[in-house]
Amino acid sequence: MAERKAKTKTASLRHERHYFRAGFPFIVGIDEVGRGPLAGPVAAAAVALPLESTNLAKALSGVRDSKEMTASQRERLCEVIKDVAYCWGIGHSGVEEINALGIVDATKTAMQRALDQALKGSGTVPDCLFLDYLLWPERSDIPQVSIVDGDQHSLTIACASVLAKVWRDRYMIDLDALHSEYGFAQHKGYGTAAHLRALRMHGPCIEHRRLFSPVFESSGRAAQ
Repeated sequence: MAERKAKTKTASLRHERHYFRAGFPFIVGIDEVGRGPLAGPVAAAAVALPLESTNLAKALSGVRDSKEMTASQRERLCEVIKDVAYCWGIGHSGVEEINALGIVDATKTAMQRALDQALKGSGTVPDCLFLDYLLWPERSDIPQVSIVDGDQHSLTIACASVLAKVWRDRYMIDLDALHSEYGFAQHKGYGTAAHLRALRMHGPCIEHRRLFSPVFESSGRAAQ
């Protein structure tokens, strides 16, 4: 007997359908990537999907929490998301901003930039923001829904997760060409054992977050 092919996992539209029926048709999902790494920017993406479409789940089949996807899956579906979305935007905060503002405020700055890009030229305001776990008090002018593990349970947030992850991974791969001694292309700036060894050996470079403990502790060594 032939084995049945495993069903492709896709994040749910249950929350979106509920709020759409309640009179919130223009929902923007926002997610961030890169709060925890020792180096590189924090990135955010904002995505609004055409929730009136009855073919949406099929069109975005396979989109889920970006951490559960392979790099090739994310790259392929990133372009699908951009084609399907009503609008989308990506924003980031660089290391200088992270050092100056702290990671929380720098993340919110990236979120605002992503939202601004998504809405650019539209002259419209979202009916609702879907956020992964957190709330955004600075944008209390817009109704918000905080969804625990939102990138697993909301297709809109999952789409934002994929766009932000792909953008940041590409950035870190490009950064590796400038600072190959740290292995950014492999660990994307996270505090892996290999990255920590490189920090101890070379000290931080300009793309390291100086206030993060492992970077601060290695800052006495010559910067590259």
